[in-house]
Amino acid sequence: MASAPEDPVLERYFKGHKAAITSVSFSPNSKQLATASWDTFLMLWNLKPQARAYRYVGHKDVVTSVQFSPQGNLLASASRDRTIRLWIPDKKGKSSEFKAHTAPVRSVDFSSDGQYLVTASEDKSIKVWNMHRQRFLYSLYRHTHWVRCAKFSPDGRLIVSCSEDKTIKIWDTTNKQCVNNFSDSVGFANFVDFNPNGTCIASAGSDHTVKIWDIRVNKLLQHYQVHNCGVNCVSFHPSGNYLITASSDGTLKILDLLEGRLIYTLQGHTGPVFTVSFSKGGELFASGGADAQVLLWKTNFDEFLSKDFAKRNLKRLHFDSQPHLLDIYPRTPHPHEGKVETVETTDTVDRTQPDKNEDISGYFMNPSLVQPGCSPAVRKKTEDVSDLLSENQRSVPLAVTDALEHIMEQLHVLTQTVSILEQRLTLTEDKLKDCLENQQKIFIAIRQKS
Repeated sequence: MASAPEDPVLERYFKGHKAAITSVSFSPNSKQLATASWDTFLMLWNLKPQARAYRYVGHKDVVTSVQFSPQGNLLASASRDRTIRLWIPDKKGKSSEFKAHTAPVRSVDFSSDGQYLVTASEDKSIKVWNMHRQRFLYSLYRHTHWVRCAKFSPDGRLIVSCSEDKTIKIWDTTNKQCVNNFSDSVGFANFVDFNPNGTCIASAGSDHTVKIWDIRVNKLLQHYQVHNCGVNCVSFHPSGNYLITASSDGTLKILDLLEGRLIYTLQGHTGPVFTVSFSKGGELFASGGADAQVLLWKTNFDEFLSKDFAKRNLKRLHFDSQPHLLDIYPRTPHPHEGKVETVETTDTVDRTQPDKNEDISGYFMNPSLVQPGCSPAVRKKTEDVSDLLSENQRSVPLAVTDALEHIMEQLHVLTQTVSILEQRLTLTEDKLKDCLENQQKIFIAIRQKS
């Protein structure tokens, strides 16, 4: 084994799209790569040599984002046509369409258990969907401009979002509240994501910067100015020690986060690079850009890191625990030793199993979602967590807490009502458009007869 990390190498490239590549996603087993493009198509590439590629047709406008589900049996995509689609990643490529957003959808992201999907849109909202029942759940509203990206934390308890309103927001998926807010006076983030252990977030800035924030202490940890143009995408290596960035300056850059320095600059694209992603194991990464090419790279230093480097330098690896929600918005000082770490798993509900009277046929050909072995631990309600806190840890009286919880419930009802109205408005718009088109056809027919 070499005594220093080897350099990343361009392994191969894929040509098939007719316009810029907007998003790439590896299958969980790293045998396939899904790509999205301005040409309105998705493509599914098999990484075996001479293997066939499949083109998926369905969206009516630019496809902005694509992601494999954690089980690998679904592909989610977002488009400027205001829809989200779920695809079966095989040669037939059957898909189902979902409508709720009232403007172009910018990103899709599965929770790590595959049970939920979060979408971000130019309608200023973030929406969460239940993949088990194939239905819309709720919206998150606080951004005042287009939302460019939304991602689940590794444990699914949080969502991070970035918007052209120059803020990055952290949301609690249990009570559906914004629990943290990072503002930037210079530019906005094009892309944001959690690191593998969920303690930090990285943002790709329109102001050419890459920033790493620790969400436990609300602190900017690192600030990189290594690109000459806006940064469009970032991807964490599974170890959490490295970050790769894609920029409109035409380069990819790899940052060593523990040493806080740039270690590689990769040039392979002609023009802006819009997307980059590591494979699940970190041994590969893929990039795409304005040149309509998809480049597949072999990481190389990943092998060194996992086999040799880990033995010699354990201090370089992160063993931090996932952030507790109280780390993010603490009520009072709370030593970690005093926490009840089993709160998340007590009284769990198997959400992968259908209700007794529920028809399993509507599960969108997704058998892995109904297997008991895939069942995630479901969080108890916030009320249960509050009960576990001793009275001296409360910073507000119980009556006030109850009143606030009641208000939150009412707000949630209002949010759901607004979401339903949004869907009805979208349907009404579609019907009105059809009526106008039919009227125009009738008018033209009458004129031709006269």
